[in-house]
Amino acid sequence: MAYAITINLSSRQLILYRNGALAKSYSVGIGKMLTPTPTGTYRIVSKAPNPGGPFGAMWMGLSRPSYGIHGTNNPASIGHVVSHGCIRMYNRDVLELAHLVPIGTSVTIINN
Repeated sequence: MAYAITINLSSRQLILYRNGALAKSYSVGIGKMLTPTPTGTYRIVSKAPNPGGPFGAMWMGLSRPSYGIHGTNNPASIGHVVSHGCIRMYNRDVLELAHLVPIGTSVTIINN
């Protein structure tokens, strides 16, 4: 199956598509004003379970260095503008997403 991810910064939603159809939507936390989440199209280039620190249960690195989709040790931050540019997800959600999508999955970040 072909997966693709779109992250809408305005609605703070990560949308997962499977074969072009909406499969699932997740609430996310995004970068704050001084460290915004970068828009553009990237790919998932790595996965690291239990990376430690504030990254929760999973880190999925993007093709833009130092940015990724990850869990959090602060679930109250989901849905808010709080990160240093990364996409934060609830740990259960990021584990589910990481199980579904392979390395190489397209991630498009938009702000509309």
